[in-house]
Amino acid sequence: MKNDNNTNRKVTIQKSSGYLENNRKRIKQGGTISVMFSGVGGQGIILATTVLAGAARLEGFDVKVSEVHGMAQRGGSVTGSVRFGEKVHSPIIDRADLIVSLEKLEAVRYLDFLKPEGFLFINDYEIYPVSIYLEGRKYPADIIKKISEATSRYKLIKASDIAADLGEIRASNMVLMGSVSMLLPISPGSWIGSIKESVPEQVLELNMNAFEKGREIAK
Repeated sequence: MKNDNNTNRKVTIQKSSGYLENNRKRIKQGGTISVMFSGVGGQGIILATTVLAGAARLEGFDVKVSEVHGMAQRGGSVTGSVRFGEKVHSPIIDRADLIVSLEKLEAVRYLDFLKPEGFLFINDYEIYPVSIYLEGRKYPADIIKKISEATSRYKLIKASDIAADLGEIRASNMVLMGSVSMLLPISPGSWIGSIKESVPEQVLELNMNAFEKGREIAK
């Protein structure tokens, strides 16, 4: 599904792509689902990975999580991945069924990992890499064009703007996780349980609100 001009409008991601039903069938047939996260250090890739892994575990799936790679404390590129199903033998992802990118340039960086029938969620947000500053270059203006040339199965979401409106821009990861939850065969109760396990009590309500906003976008 291509982005429209109003990226916060409610869209029927689930119905129009048939993606959720395909994932359910794959799990029933003994397959696995592979999800990759990409972003920049400080955006909450570790938390997003933890929440998905916890939700899948609470749902009763076997779960494997890769180590989060990158310079998480230095604003560098960071990735993490989760595989789940009835039985998962390795955490290694060759190609992803779903990629969740918290920054637009990072979405382009990992496009080659997306399966042809996969789906991509992108936070409509820009963080200028250190390399761009040092080399005096501008942030690429044609990112969405590059993505749309590679796949039509993506959704651009103003997750950072939504999170900022809720009071904390760093909750953008939970906005995206809410949308992601609409495409995976994991019950709302398992998602909520995992968020409660993973998020400190003082910011639990904020993160729950962000998660619900993300679900609303994808309904």
